[in-house]
Amino acid sequence: MKVRRGGVVLPSLAAGVLLALSLPPFGAWPVAFVGAALLYWRLRGLRLRARLLAGWVAGIGCFSIGLYWAHGFNWYGAVVLILLESLSVAAAATATPPGRGRAPAFIGASTLAEALRFGWPFGGLPIGGVFLGQSNGPLLGAARLGGPLLLTAIVWAGGAALGEIGIWALAWRRRHVFSVPWLGVAALVLVVLVGIAADLAPDGGGAVRTLRVAAVQGGGVRGFGQFETNQAGVFGAELAASIPLQGTRPRPGLVVWPEDVVALTAPLRESVDAAHLSALSKYLDATVLAGVTVTQPHATFRNEIVAWSPAGHIVSVFEKVHRVPFGEYVPFRGFFSHLAPLAAVPRDAIPGRGTGLMRTPAGPLGVLVSYEVFFADRGRSSVRAGAQLLVVPTNTSSYSSDQMPSQEVAADRVQAVEEGRDLVQAAPTGYSSFVTNRGAVLQRSRLSARQVLTGTVSLRTGATLYERFGDLPTLVLAALALAAGLAVGLAAQRAIAPI
Repeated sequence: MKVRRGGVVLPSLAAGVLLALSLPPFGAWPVAFVGAALLYWRLRGLRLRARLLAGWVAGIGCFSIGLYWAHGFNWYGAVVLILLESLSVAAAATATPPGRGRAPAFIGASTLAEALRFGWPFGGLPIGGVFLGQSNGPLLGAARLGGPLLLTAIVWAGGAALGEIGIWALAWRRRHVFSVPWLGVAALVLVVLVGIAADLAPDGGGAVRTLRVAAVQGGGVRGFGQFETNQAGVFGAELAASIPLQGTRPRPGLVVWPEDVVALTAPLRESVDAAHLSALSKYLDATVLAGVTVTQPHATFRNEIVAWSPAGHIVSVFEKVHRVPFGEYVPFRGFFSHLAPLAAVPRDAIPGRGTGLMRTPAGPLGVLVSYEVFFADRGRSSVRAGAQLLVVPTNTSSYSSDQMPSQEVAADRVQAVEEGRDLVQAAPTGYSSFVTNRGAVLQRSRLSARQVLTGTVSLRTGATLYERFGDLPTLVLAALALAAGLAVGLAAQRAIAPI
């Protein structure tokens, strides 16, 4: 069926915008299903090139809002990023048949395309994914069954269900012939059943013990990069905010500082900052975690989280694994240096290794450094290694708006649910937060304020289904749905082909 270009572009763009409005900081989670339904409807009957256009425009509508924060670093880089990320939606739309078989193929292709975006290129970019919008909705519990990918599949399945019901309603209005939109009803029932099953699924179990924790936010001005910030002032703000904890009752057993608040050009153990943190841990009689960056030779640096025991000794070190592309390192630096100035990222972070488990006197902690909280594999690897509490030292102070900090809190909620662990986040200028294993945000700081959040968290040892099986079941089901939809669509085309 041939449709005017405006009839393809406008509904597709509206669909993408609705998907974006489900994301933080907007948080209108129901409109994700409306956006997915609108795109599903628009793909009906379109030729291949028109479906490609519809998907790409929907992706642009979604990511131009969901990834808007990127323009603060480099506006033309942000444009390229948005156009590239939008190709994932274009690919899914292209793989969706225009007639029969559309619903399962749409769900499967959209889920698989998002899975690809989670891991490629440059390690993937889960930020801006539709799963984040469901962190504020009633289906968040599905993350303990299938993680972010299952939440993603639910959005597309709900959209296909609403789209089928909408198409049926329009047809009934024209013809007044009663029928039942079985496909739409079945997809809707499936979404509801998944939601019910998720609520009953294992959630990490009861507490094996509790722990008093403080997340220290030194406060300060937002919108400046690491190399534009007075690092001594950042360290001093964290230290000044931490000292009064000595007088709190009950006193915390774990004090969490943010990512890269200790910036060094010499080895940590020889630094004055290390001496201050050793003295602080003894003064508070608590385990202290702090983010440390150490400049290395050959224009590189290490991004580490270091733990001091209550006796003032360094007891554990974890080095960030998932680096931020074009933020903490520049892939193919020689090539990209010809396309854009790279002065804002003069050094490349050295990639770390390990599960993220840090064994400390406060307990076994699963550490996800900032950007890593968006990646399901980082939480899963640390919990499988024995982590009983998730800790997220982060630094979102370079973002002037609340878009990235609020998306990070959404990722906190998904990560906590999928692994069945309480979670504590500390950021120098916010948001710092406390999240339960069922995704409830107990506390969230104010942006830019000097604020210390204190609370009691539960340490757990139980496993969720997602921690046990990971993404494989969702990927297999998505692939089967796509294959079934394509097979039905191909059979339908052969049936109507002229002999």
